[in-house]
Amino acid sequence: MSRAIDGTKRLSHRKKILKLAKGFRGRRGTNYKAAKDAVTQALSDAYVGRRDKKGDYRSLWIARLNAACRAEGITYSRFIEGLKKAGVIINRKALSNMAIEDAAAFKAVVEVAKKALGA
Repeated sequence: MSRAIDGTKRLSHRKKILKLAKGFRGRRGTNYKAAKDAVTQALSDAYVGRRDKKGDYRSLWIARLNAACRAEGITYSRFIEGLKKAGVIINRKALSNMAIEDAAAFKAVVEVAKKALGA
C-alpha cells in the first residue's frame, strides 16, 4: 500500500503552524520548516514570560513602596519589618496602590509600622 504524503492531516497541521507564525519576519513567517522552529521557541518564550511578569510586577511595587516610604522618613525594609511586627497583613500590590491613590491612608499605615518598630 502506498504512503499518503499530502493528506489533510499533514496539510492542516502545517496550516496551523503557519497561522501561528503570522507576522514573523522573512522565511520564518512563510516557510514551514523555519516557522516550525520559530513557533516552538515563541510559545516557549511566551510561557516563561507569563511567569516572569509576576516577578516584574512585584519589583515595580517594591520600588514604588520604597520611594513612598522614604518620603515618610523610613526605608522599605524597615517598613515591611514594622508591618510584620504590628501584625498587619496586606500585600505589596495593595500597599503600592494605596501609596499612589490614597496618600493619607498610606501615611497612617506607615505610622503603624513606625510605632511597632518603636521609632
